[in-house]
Amino acid sequence: MPRITIAEIEATSRTALMRHGAEAWIAAEVARAIARAEATGNVICGLYYLESYCLQLASGRVKGAVEPVVTRPRPAAVLVDARFGFAQAAFARALPAALAAARDCGTASLAVGHAHTCTSLGYFTEQIARAGLIGIGFTNATPIVAAPGGKRRLIGTNPIAFSVPGTPGEVAMQFDFSTSAVALGKITMARAEGCAIPPGWAVDKDGNPTTDAEAALAGALVSAGGHKGWGFGLMAELLAAGMTGGRNSLDVEPLKAPEGAPHDLGQFYVLIDPAMSPDFAARFARLAGAVAEDEGARLPGAGKRGADSAEVPEALWQLTCRLAAS
Repeated sequence: MPRITIAEIEATSRTALMRHGAEAWIAAEVARAIARAEATGNVICGLYYLESYCLQLASGRVKGAVEPVVTRPRPAAVLVDARFGFAQAAFARALPAALAAARDCGTASLAVGHAHTCTSLGYFTEQIARAGLIGIGFTNATPIVAAPGGKRRLIGTNPIAFSVPGTPGEVAMQFDFSTSAVALGKITMARAEGCAIPPGWAVDKDGNPTTDAEAALAGALVSAGGHKGWGFGLMAELLAAGMTGGRNSLDVEPLKAPEGAPHDLGQFYVLIDPAMSPDFAARFARLAGAVAEDEGARLPGAGKRGADSAEVPEALWQLTCRLAAS
């Protein structure tokens, strides 16, 4: 398996996106997200998605040459219409206004509407934290998760991300997880490798627990922690769709299909200025110190830097290079 520098992954991805119809600045934003995912080992959100981005650019399912429209309808609310373009580009255009709103008001929201899938949600809340604010994010996706005791696909994997700032430009804590028991990509990868999946990830089409990846893909995922994860998934659904003008998961077609209607998804972020409370830094330090004293424990995402290179499967890298050359 070749080891490719993150810089080369980013540059090659950017070229591939531009060759398939993305404007230079938009391709750069998406490529930066792909590179960050590979640098942090989040392979499901990295080059794994590049081919679908390119094919959907070519078919028009995602728009690669639209300018997002940013508005601030209320002092503490920023809204950006992605216009069926990439979420990364829309977020980049809206982030300065959202940061300003949060610093003005203490707390602000950023609603990204009519966007392509954002893949790694933590990539966005991380940017908020590096700017010195607490970032909380929600999004939804194609329906794949059944309610506890049910079998019908009702909501997506619907991740939640949370990032806390540390020293200037750093992230002191971050988590980013799907509210389903597992990301769908892990099951598709298991099917491709001919591997069984662990118990507790999915049910088959009749609602029975299964360890067969093929049966799981014909059935539904289950929520992490049963009804607790189901509740968080519903919360993410309502914020991501209800507060952005994006679609409910029920109405979203498969994300990687090369053709079809635009994803039309939403992402909803809450930005909080920790300077509102004189006690925040001390309370965080107290908690972080206690965690550090407990051998084997750690704060999620603390000090995560990202590697300078990543191992990429040979076939995937060859595909990436072909996309950049076509």
